[in-house]
Amino acid sequence: MGKGFYISRPLGFVLCGLGIVAMLTIFSLSVVYTKEKRKNQVTAINETGMVTTAAPHTTPAPSNEPWDKYRLPDTLLPEYYNVTLWPRLVPDEQGMYIFTGTSGVALTCIKETNLIIIHSNKLNYTLTLENHHAKLTGLGGTSAPAILKTWFQTQTQFMVILLNEKLEVGKSYWLYMEFHGELSDDLAGFYRSQYTENGVKKVVATTQMQATAARNAFPCFDEPSMKAVFHLTLQHPPETVALANGMELGTESITIEDKKLLQTRFKPTEKMSTYLLAFVISEFTKIQSSEKTNIRIWGRKEAIESGQGDYALNVTFPILKYFENYYNTTYPLSKSDQVALPDFAAGAMENWGLVTYREQSLFYDPKESSNGDKEWVVTVIAHELAHMWFGNLVTMRWWNDLWLNEGFASYVSYLGADYAEPTWNIVSNIYIFNIFCHLPPVKVHKMNCLFSLEERSDGAATGSEGNYLHEYAYSNTVYTDLWKKLQEVADADSRIQLPASIKEIMNRWILQMGYPVVTIDTRTGNISQQHFLIHPEAVVEKPSDYNYEWFVPITWMKSGSNMGQHWLLTKTALYEPMKTGTDWLLANLNVMGYYRVNYDPQNWERLLTQLTTDHKVIPVLNRGQIIDDAFNLARAQIINITLALRTTKYLLKEKEYIPWESAIRNLQYFFLMFDRTEVYGPLQTYLRRNVQPLFDHFQNITSNWTQKPPRYMDQSNQINAISMACRTGVKGCSELTRMWYRQWMKNPDSNPIPPNLKNTVYCNAIAAGGVEEWDFGWQMFKKSTIAAEAEKLLYGLSCTKEPWLLNRYLEFTIDPKQVRKQDAAFAIVYISGNVIGQPLVWDFVRAKWEQITKDYDDGSFFFGRLIQGITKKFSTEFELKQLQRLKEDIAASSFSFGTQAIEQAIEKTKANIKWVSKNKAQVMNWLTEQST
Repeated sequence: MGKGFYISRPLGFVLCGLGIVAMLTIFSLSVVYTKEKRKNQVTAINETGMVTTAAPHTTPAPSNEPWDKYRLPDTLLPEYYNVTLWPRLVPDEQGMYIFTGTSGVALTCIKETNLIIIHSNKLNYTLTLENHHAKLTGLGGTSAPAILKTWFQTQTQFMVILLNEKLEVGKSYWLYMEFHGELSDDLAGFYRSQYTENGVKKVVATTQMQATAARNAFPCFDEPSMKAVFHLTLQHPPETVALANGMELGTESITIEDKKLLQTRFKPTEKMSTYLLAFVISEFTKIQSSEKTNIRIWGRKEAIESGQGDYALNVTFPILKYFENYYNTTYPLSKSDQVALPDFAAGAMENWGLVTYREQSLFYDPKESSNGDKEWVVTVIAHELAHMWFGNLVTMRWWNDLWLNEGFASYVSYLGADYAEPTWNIVSNIYIFNIFCHLPPVKVHKMNCLFSLEERSDGAATGSEGNYLHEYAYSNTVYTDLWKKLQEVADADSRIQLPASIKEIMNRWILQMGYPVVTIDTRTGNISQQHFLIHPEAVVEKPSDYNYEWFVPITWMKSGSNMGQHWLLTKTALYEPMKTGTDWLLANLNVMGYYRVNYDPQNWERLLTQLTTDHKVIPVLNRGQIIDDAFNLARAQIINITLALRTTKYLLKEKEYIPWESAIRNLQYFFLMFDRTEVYGPLQTYLRRNVQPLFDHFQNITSNWTQKPPRYMDQSNQINAISMACRTGVKGCSELTRMWYRQWMKNPDSNPIPPNLKNTVYCNAIAAGGVEEWDFGWQMFKKSTIAAEAEKLLYGLSCTKEPWLLNRYLEFTIDPKQVRKQDAAFAIVYISGNVIGQPLVWDFVRAKWEQITKDYDDGSFFFGRLIQGITKKFSTEFELKQLQRLKEDIAASSFSFGTQAIEQAIEKTKANIKWVSKNKAQVMNWLTEQST
């Protein structure tokens, strides 16, 4: 065993992960704060004759006034809210869907102030008799100052209330408001979703509050640290059911304005953040468990009655019990509602007690859905339920620590899913993900990977998470609070020997951009680390207190023997045991560390020889790692591109999923750069020869495609075999997919295509066919009542080679009657992945960008996602000039959407141009040599 510092398995299990996400947070917030503000300068007369107004919207020059800052002042704290909302599920005379509401908040004064600043966005208020937008009274015998003036700051989304006297410290007050707003279809705040059932349109009123959209539903202190208790009442049509975070206390019939309604009151919530609030009014039906914790799965009646929610119901209770044991903390709530929504922008949202999902993230149909669909459902459910403790019970103080919530939930979601499905070995996905998570420096991914740095344990919690949750329950923390709890565990266990404090170790991974590449020279035993940059000419402008050095735990083996762990604590170090002579050395065993590994040329040759002679001596995860590291090191110009390509030669003998998945993901960049050049032919020839044995292998073990592969991982790799075989022209592959698709066309009610292979078959069959195949696929897409099936068809339709069909499809994507808004960006990006569709998409988006940004309320995020997706192939000077021209056009317009995404695309295109210029000839020559 190699010498080094010892970490117990349980502590290592936690340490591994404390490292993935802040750029995601920053991006999310930049989207929130750069979204175009709709002007609500309208005055109307409501049914009572009271004048309502959005108030004068002033946008003064930047100032140091508290209402011009994006953070709430620290003068007031909310204690509880009473909120009543009535959404109209039919349009009014102007064709608008609206909601009305009242809100009262009990607030306590922490510091003397004559201002009440509260978030409000896109709401119109009923004026009081004094012509103000709110009414203030005292609680507990306290007298309230009079309101002098109220106004709105649209840029910071504040309602400002100026008082004639200061509020008293320690005293409590009641702020009451009446308002109405639009129940729009923008998928944010309080919004509407709709679907058709038995030919009848159904409207759903639902919510998505994260990150800053609770203020769209009612006035509130809309920051994570402003936790409060919420008393909710919902008024709704008689044929509907109302849900909220708390359990229903009762429903009564009422009449308002001669309209018969139901009024449902809910149990007060626990003390919680506004972004976790949720309410849903719908005609959904449910299935529920008989467990002590009331678990209910809600969705469209047709979907629930056909059993699509059964799987979610079956796995929810085991996952909740697993997390109770893992966190050593009882589930904090009395019920767990999970709702599948027809229109939902995210995959899911962890609202406390009322988790909302896209349908494909909650529903599973055993007849139509694939293994991947089922795995997605159980993993997403586990991710959201993990948040019930880590994120909801204990919440980050501000959004810059969102990475801690998401990173930890991403990690333990695999553990919870693995407990629910023990035969799948889902926990191995943590390590598979590690291979591919060396992406741009996003802390969520880093966190997830670091949670698995050390050797996996039996899944028992260390107690540190439980202690952390117990101490900070119903309150807010910063990431260093978790470090302190981990340190307490380490200090209490004499077996744990660390090279530095938890804080010192973890801050190097969390507070520095990116991650290191570790270079091991087996000739000398010298080890070194450097900041890994995929673009070597990139200038790192952000300085680091740690000089971009990390404390790196290196696990390693020599010629098949595990040599233990060694810590690299400096830029360079000499470690004699790694001077291996003629033995090959492999570092980062089972990809438990968040770093890349490079070797001296001789050791690379020894590893390649081992792969060629007996690849099974090297662990399967590390076979995938060798490929992934080599290709990324080549892109960073650390090793030659031909060395990276040589790591794929042994794949002729490889039958395992992970190495093939690693190779395909990395070769995707080659397809992007070369599918319009003369390199594409030799690339296809080389890959066709490599994938032929894998295609034949699966044809054999499935008895000529009539059976499912016996092993779970083999079922995933069968997808790779058929997809790559069809892509490279393996004989019999295209015929196979067309045969299955034709059988389905003859009998649309009986789909013979194996669910796991639908994505591949739909794409390849539609690509090989014409208008008949495309129209059939479109009909099936429109008729589909299973979200996962519709998503596969959405992708498959993008594969046609007919330009006119692609253009028609593009027009469909921005028509909400044809393609749901939540799916539009995905469909457009799918089409851009088609070598024929890419220029069509580029012309389409340039021509329609103003319409796109107007029609999609979250235009900045939508347009940015489009630009990122459709410019992946850009690698010529002409394409670079087109991008720069689009940037100029947007800058000259009244819109500010997408500029950051375009700038990133410009930089990526420049990098692609350089990469192609440097590597094209080498790649062409090497591929040509392999075919001779």
